[in-house]
Amino acid sequence: MSFGKNKLYNPEPKKKPLLKKALISTGLVTILATGIVFAEESSNVRTVQHVYVNGEHIGLVSDASVVEEVIQSKLAKADKSYEDADLAIAENVKLVPELVFNPTYNNTTISNYLESNLTVKAKAVELKIGNDVVGYFDSKEAAEKVIEDYKLKYVDAETLAKVEAAKSTNKESDVPQNAEAPSKSADLAVGESTILDVTLSKDVSFSDKKVDPNTILTVADGLKLLEKGTLKEEKHTVKEGEVLGSIASKYNLSLASLLKLNPSIKEDTLIQIGQELNVTELKPFVDVIVKKEEKKEETIAFETEIKESKELLKGDEKVTQEGSDGEKVVHYTVEIRNGKVSDRKVLDEKTIKEPVNKVVVKGTKVIPSRGTGTFKWPTSGGYISSHVGYRWGAYHKGLDIAGPSNRTITAADNGTVVFAGYQGSYGNKIEINHNNGMKTVYAHLASINVSVGQTVQQGQQIGIMGSTGNSTGIHLHFEVYKNGALQNPLSYLK
Repeated sequence: MSFGKNKLYNPEPKKKPLLKKALISTGLVTILATGIVFAEESSNVRTVQHVYVNGEHIGLVSDASVVEEVIQSKLAKADKSYEDADLAIAENVKLVPELVFNPTYNNTTISNYLESNLTVKAKAVELKIGNDVVGYFDSKEAAEKVIEDYKLKYVDAETLAKVEAAKSTNKESDVPQNAEAPSKSADLAVGESTILDVTLSKDVSFSDKKVDPNTILTVADGLKLLEKGTLKEEKHTVKEGEVLGSIASKYNLSLASLLKLNPSIKEDTLIQIGQELNVTELKPFVDVIVKKEEKKEETIAFETEIKESKELLKGDEKVTQEGSDGEKVVHYTVEIRNGKVSDRKVLDEKTIKEPVNKVVVKGTKVIPSRGTGTFKWPTSGGYISSHVGYRWGAYHKGLDIAGPSNRTITAADNGTVVFAGYQGSYGNKIEINHNNGMKTVYAHLASINVSVGQTVQQGQQIGIMGSTGNSTGIHLHFEVYKNGALQNPLSYLK
């Protein structure tokens, strides 16, 4: 008996040929029929076992127990290390009995061969999601528990049980599996939601395998794998301000790993905006898709309606009607993937309170910056307490007006404010250029309502009468200039 490639070869006996099973059966019948005639001949016939491993003939043994002892011995040794595993010989070992005249066999050689070449594996169930193998488990129940626990990350156990029970009922009632879940709108109150279905984004399959016992996963380990996901190669487009280090960090890669994925670049390579780099990113094995319906009360935001008015100055506006929000009840179907809303559709909505628009009136009236040439009295009535001319040994440049019905100061004519602030003996002072050679000055003001560069209209409020600066009391000091020369205001006031 000698070894060929991966098998033991047992040459046929030279004196007596092997008999096929059909011939042996016929011979037995013949032996039974002829009695003593073949008694001496039949004493040399023995039942032997042809040994096949994975379909390949290995040799002959005298009895099946020779092979069984080797197998049981290997399983017993492995069982000491893997007590909880369901162990089996990985190879397909087959014994074929045959009656042979004067058989030749070598039990020891076959036993040694089997001892060296047979491997012990664990019976396992492979969990496959889509085209990805997640891992191997000691039972289908364990693999199914991994899937169930993964779903329970996104929905509670009671809800999942109800959904699965409803599916079973539909299946028994021959409802198509891809049929839309029935709407629960009639049962939903405002503020409530209901789960319609919990599914996975990819097909899940289970198959029996024989694997290395060390690769068997617990349910907890399998769940961690699902949660972690699997590495997928992606493309990253370089954005402004990014460098190799920041890109590697974004995808939890070392710089060396990023460079290995991109052989054309080196650590000191200057990457360009818009350049694509190979990266790897953890992607979920599968998405848990939760479909639900919900009814929510939502606000209908009021709109702002703009109206124009020629009565208001351009730049001025006023609210003629305050806005108020409305309310509505919206019935949604919502799809949630791995805890994040991926789709939301409105099934129905009902307005329970209409919104009221806010109405804003904006002025369109443009104030001419050029004066009319005629000045309007700058106070609300009052009297002249001092004229232009010499007074107390000094020249008094303006007209003092006191005792008005209210202290509002208005622009004497259209124009542009060229000064608005505090100035020495004038106190709070406003100067208006009427853009026609005329200029007016308003002094001793308690407060100022305009700013430099502002265009004002004749009669527009510009400040409040006061007694700031070098003043004898509450009054307005009013000056008029024409082409830079001081004028008597009474010559222009109407």
